[in-house]
Amino acid sequence: MPGRLFLTTPIAEVAAALGAEHAGAEDPPPRRNIAPGQELVVCTPERVLVPMRWGIIPVGRVNARGRPVMETVINARSETVFEKSAFEGVGRCIVPADGWYEWTGEARRKTAWRLRLKSREVMAFAAVFDVWAGPGGVKVPQVATLTCPPNAEVAPVHHRMGAILSPADFQTWLTGPQNAAAALLAPLPEGRLVIERADDVDWSRP
Repeated sequence: MPGRLFLTTPIAEVAAALGAEHAGAEDPPPRRNIAPGQELVVCTPERVLVPMRWGIIPVGRVNARGRPVMETVINARSETVFEKSAFEGVGRCIVPADGWYEWTGEARRKTAWRLRLKSREVMAFAAVFDVWAGPGGVKVPQVATLTCPPNAEVAPVHHRMGAILSPADFQTWLTGPQNAAAALLAPLPEGRLVIERADDVDWSRP
Protein backbone atom coordinates (compact mmCIF):
# COMPACT_ATOMS: atom_id res chain seq x y z
CA MET A 1 0.00 0.00 0.00
CA PRO A 2 1.73 3.21 -1.08
CA GLY A 3 2.68 5.18 2.01
CA ARG A 4 5.70 6.80 0.39
CA LEU A 5 6.32 7.27 -3.34
CA PHE A 6 9.28 8.32 -5.45
CA LEU A 7 9.40 10.07 -8.82
CA THR A 8 12.73 11.03 -10.38
CA THR A 9 11.79 10.69 -14.05
CA PRO A 10 11.82 14.11 -15.81
CA ILE A 11 8.33 15.57 -16.09
CA ALA A 12 8.48 15.64 -19.90
CA GLU A 13 8.97 11.87 -19.92
CA VAL A 14 6.17 11.43 -17.39
CA ALA A 15 3.85 13.47 -19.60
CA ALA A 16 4.79 11.43 -22.65
CA ALA A 17 4.18 8.15 -20.80
CA LEU A 18 0.68 9.29 -19.82
CA GLY A 19 -0.17 11.07 -23.07
CA ALA A 20 -0.58 14.25 -21.06
CA GLU A 21 0.50 17.89 -21.00
CA HIS A 22 2.36 19.52 -18.12
CA ALA A 23 0.56 22.66 -16.93
CA GLY A 24 3.33 23.90 -14.62
CA ALA A 25 5.62 26.81 -15.40
CA GLU A 26 8.59 24.95 -13.93
CA ASP A 27 9.63 21.31 -13.91
CA PRO A 28 9.35 19.73 -10.46
CA PRO A 29 12.64 18.45 -9.01
CA PRO A 30 13.40 14.72 -8.70
CA ARG A 31 11.86 13.36 -5.49
CA ARG A 32 12.98 10.17 -3.76
CA ASN A 33 10.73 10.41 -0.70
CA ILE A 34 7.20 11.75 -1.27
CA ALA A 35 5.17 11.63 1.94
CA PRO A 36 1.44 11.99 2.61
CA GLY A 37 0.36 15.61 2.91
CA GLN A 38 2.86 16.70 0.28
CA GLU A 39 2.08 17.57 -3.32
CA LEU A 40 1.91 14.88 -5.97
CA VAL A 41 1.93 15.19 -9.73
CA VAL A 42 -1.53 14.11 -10.90
CA CYS A 43 -2.92 13.41 -14.38
CA THR A 44 -6.48 14.73 -14.64
CA PRO A 45 -9.23 13.36 -16.90
CA GLU A 46 -8.27 16.10 -19.37
CA ARG A 47 -4.76 14.56 -19.58
CA VAL A 48 -3.08 17.52 -17.87
CA LEU A 49 -0.44 17.11 -15.15
CA VAL A 50 -1.17 19.28 -12.12
CA PRO A 51 -0.11 19.32 -8.46
CA MET A 52 -2.48 18.07 -5.77
CA ARG A 53 -2.14 17.41 -2.05
CA TRP A 54 -1.78 13.72 -1.23
CA GLY A 55 -4.64 13.06 1.16
CA ILE A 56 -8.39 13.58 0.80
CA ILE A 57 -10.59 14.99 3.52
CA PRO A 58 -13.73 12.99 2.63
CA VAL A 59 -16.96 14.88 2.14
CA GLY A 60 -19.75 14.23 4.59
CA ARG A 61 -17.65 12.35 7.16
CA VAL A 62 -18.81 13.21 10.69
CA ASN A 63 -18.13 11.91 14.17
CA ALA A 64 -20.67 10.75 16.77
CA ARG A 65 -21.50 14.38 17.60
CA GLY A 66 -22.13 15.23 13.97
CA ARG A 67 -19.00 17.31 13.61
CA PRO A 68 -16.85 17.08 10.45
CA VAL A 69 -13.90 14.68 10.62
CA MET A 70 -10.77 16.34 9.24
CA GLU A 71 -8.56 13.24 9.10
CA THR A 72 -7.19 12.74 5.60
CA VAL A 73 -7.31 9.52 3.61
CA ILE A 74 -4.22 8.86 1.48
CA ASN A 75 -5.25 5.41 0.23
CA ALA A 76 -8.82 4.29 -0.48
CA ARG A 77 -9.87 0.66 -0.88
CA SER A 78 -10.74 -0.08 -4.50
CA GLU A 79 -13.38 -2.60 -3.43
CA THR A 80 -15.53 0.06 -1.73
CA VAL A 81 -14.47 3.48 -3.03
CA PHE A 82 -17.46 3.76 -5.37
CA GLU A 83 -19.89 2.72 -2.64
CA LYS A 84 -18.92 4.98 0.27
CA SER A 85 -20.68 8.30 0.69
CA ALA A 86 -17.37 9.83 1.81
CA PHE A 87 -16.15 9.62 -1.78
CA GLU A 88 -19.36 10.66 -3.48
CA GLY A 89 -18.73 12.97 -6.43
CA VAL A 90 -14.95 12.45 -6.66
CA GLY A 91 -13.25 12.39 -10.03
CA ARG A 92 -10.88 9.72 -11.32
CA CYS A 93 -7.24 10.49 -12.04
CA ILE A 94 -3.79 8.92 -12.31
CA VAL A 95 -0.81 9.42 -9.98
CA PRO A 96 2.48 8.74 -11.79
CA ALA A 97 5.47 7.45 -9.82
CA ASP A 98 8.63 5.48 -10.42
CA GLY A 99 7.64 3.26 -7.50
CA TRP A 100 6.83 3.09 -3.82
CA TYR A 101 8.22 1.92 -0.48
CA GLU A 102 7.11 -0.61 2.09
CA TRP A 103 8.51 -1.60 5.51
CA THR A 104 8.74 -4.95 7.25
CA GLY A 105 9.94 -5.96 10.71
CA GLU A 106 9.54 -4.67 14.22
CA ALA A 107 9.57 -1.03 15.30
CA ARG A 108 13.06 0.53 15.23
CA ARG A 109 14.30 -2.51 13.32
CA LYS A 110 12.20 -2.12 10.22
CA THR A 111 13.58 -2.88 6.76
CA ALA A 112 12.64 -0.49 3.96
CA TRP A 113 11.84 -1.95 0.55
CA ARG A 114 11.72 -0.21 -2.82
CA LEU A 115 9.20 -1.52 -5.36
CA ARG A 116 9.46 -0.56 -9.02
CA LEU A 117 8.81 -1.99 -12.46
CA LYS A 118 11.52 -4.15 -14.00
CA SER A 119 11.07 -2.16 -17.19
CA ARG A 120 11.75 1.08 -15.24
CA GLU A 121 8.65 2.56 -16.86
CA VAL A 122 6.60 5.11 -14.98
CA MET A 123 3.90 3.49 -12.84
CA ALA A 124 0.36 4.80 -13.19
CA PHE A 125 -1.56 4.48 -9.91
CA ALA A 126 -5.34 4.67 -10.12
CA ALA A 127 -6.56 7.50 -7.88
CA VAL A 128 -9.52 9.71 -7.07
CA PHE A 129 -9.57 13.47 -6.50
CA ASP A 130 -11.70 16.42 -5.53
CA VAL A 131 -11.29 19.97 -4.25
CA TRP A 132 -11.54 20.64 -0.52
CA ALA A 133 -13.24 23.92 0.33
CA GLY A 134 -11.59 25.24 3.49
CA PRO A 135 -12.25 28.23 5.77
CA GLY A 136 -12.00 31.65 4.18
CA GLY A 137 -12.66 30.37 0.70
CA VAL A 138 -9.49 28.29 0.49
CA LYS A 139 -9.69 25.58 -2.17
CA VAL A 140 -7.21 22.69 -2.13
CA PRO A 141 -7.10 20.05 -4.88
CA GLN A 142 -6.58 16.72 -3.12
CA VAL A 143 -5.99 13.13 -4.21
CA ALA A 144 -6.02 9.60 -2.77
CA THR A 145 -4.47 6.58 -4.43
CA LEU A 146 -6.46 3.34 -4.64
CA THR A 147 -5.36 0.00 -3.25
CA CYS A 148 -6.20 -3.61 -4.05
CA PRO A 149 -5.11 -7.00 -2.70
CA PRO A 150 -1.39 -7.73 -3.28
CA ASN A 151 -0.01 -10.11 -5.84
CA ALA A 152 2.27 -12.94 -4.68
CA GLU A 153 5.38 -10.76 -5.00
CA VAL A 154 4.08 -7.94 -2.80
CA ALA A 155 2.29 -10.09 -0.20
CA PRO A 156 5.47 -10.76 1.86
CA VAL A 157 5.99 -7.02 2.41
CA HIS A 158 2.38 -5.77 2.67
CA HIS A 159 -1.21 -6.97 2.66
CA ARG A 160 -2.28 -4.29 0.14
CA MET A 161 -0.75 -2.74 -2.98
CA GLY A 162 -1.56 0.20 -5.21
CA ALA A 163 -3.84 -0.44 -8.18
CA ILE A 164 -1.52 0.06 -11.16
CA LEU A 165 -2.98 0.77 -14.60
CA SER A 166 -1.74 -0.34 -18.00
CA PRO A 167 -1.43 2.36 -20.72
CA ALA A 168 -4.23 0.71 -22.72
CA ASP A 169 -6.55 1.30 -19.75
CA PHE A 170 -5.75 4.96 -19.02
CA GLN A 171 -8.69 6.43 -20.92
CA THR A 172 -11.19 3.95 -19.52
CA TRP A 173 -10.07 4.75 -15.99
CA LEU A 174 -10.13 8.50 -16.51
CA THR A 175 -13.41 8.91 -18.38
CA GLY A 176 -15.05 5.52 -18.94
CA PRO A 177 -18.18 4.11 -17.30
CA GLN A 178 -17.79 3.42 -13.59
CA ASN A 179 -18.28 -0.33 -13.91
CA ALA A 180 -15.61 -0.58 -16.61
CA ALA A 181 -13.23 1.56 -14.54
CA ALA A 182 -13.82 -0.50 -11.39
CA ALA A 183 -12.93 -3.69 -13.28
CA LEU A 184 -9.40 -2.33 -13.82
CA LEU A 185 -8.58 -2.21 -10.10
CA ALA A 186 -6.77 -5.54 -9.87
CA PRO A 187 -3.31 -6.61 -8.66
CA LEU A 188 -0.44 -6.14 -11.08
CA PRO A 189 0.42 -9.39 -12.89
CA GLU A 190 3.33 -11.19 -11.26
CA GLY A 191 6.83 -11.02 -12.68
CA ARG A 192 6.82 -7.30 -13.48
CA LEU A 193 8.22 -5.89 -10.23
CA VAL A 194 11.63 -5.49 -8.66
CA ILE A 195 11.56 -5.47 -4.85
CA GLU A 196 14.87 -4.40 -3.31
CA ARG A 197 16.16 -3.01 -0.05
CA ALA A 198 16.03 0.79 0.15
CA ASP A 199 18.94 1.37 2.50
CA ASP A 200 20.20 4.28 0.38
CA VAL A 201 17.23 6.59 1.03
CA ASP A 202 17.59 9.56 3.39
CA TRP A 203 14.13 9.62 4.97
CA SER A 204 14.68 13.11 6.35
CA ARG A 205 14.81 14.57 2.84
CA PRO A 206 12.13 14.75 0.10
